[in-house]
Amino acid sequence: MRCEWAGEDPLMVAYHDQEWGVPARDDRTLFEFLTLEGAQAGLSWMTILRKRDGYRRSFAGFDPEAVARFTDADVDRLLADASIVRNRAKITSTIANARALLAVREERGSFAEHLWSFVDGRTLQPGRDALSDLPAETAEARAISRDLKRRGFGFVGPTIMYSLMQACGLVNDHVTGCFRWDELSRA
Repeated sequence: MRCEWAGEDPLMVAYHDQEWGVPARDDRTLFEFLTLEGAQAGLSWMTILRKRDGYRRSFAGFDPEAVARFTDADVDRLLADASIVRNRAKITSTIANARALLAVREERGSFAEHLWSFVDGRTLQPGRDALSDLPAETAEARAISRDLKRRGFGFVGPTIMYSLMQACGLVNDHVTGCFRWDELSRA
């Protein structure tokens, strides 16, 4: 069995089966998901998955050092790029988030180490039985949101942060009947 949200679209099924919930402990992957989860605000995840390659091309492979150097000319270029969501606030927050990520890295050694500290370095295993059991946010997501907002990050509300936690394996929110629950609960 697979989590019902994966549906039958091959792109979504591949994302569910290969990526969602796998612990990400590198800054580039976490920056990618921070960007994509923020871009999703008000949109469907399928829309973002379909634009993912465009995001990778447009945002320097999610290299935070490169994105932190983006200028107003880059913002104008991105606003004209149909391969991504053309929303000025989301684009400028991605650039600001890259700069804020570098500041966290300077302070903490890595962005990954900082995010994982909110779950004591271990994937949370809540053991939810149904999609309806999944919350929109948790205390950990609210704590991450408050911290990142304080550090100048944008598009990091508690719901977006919980989605990031789920995507990047800080929490294993595959339902217990899903084949990935077992695989990831043993990882």
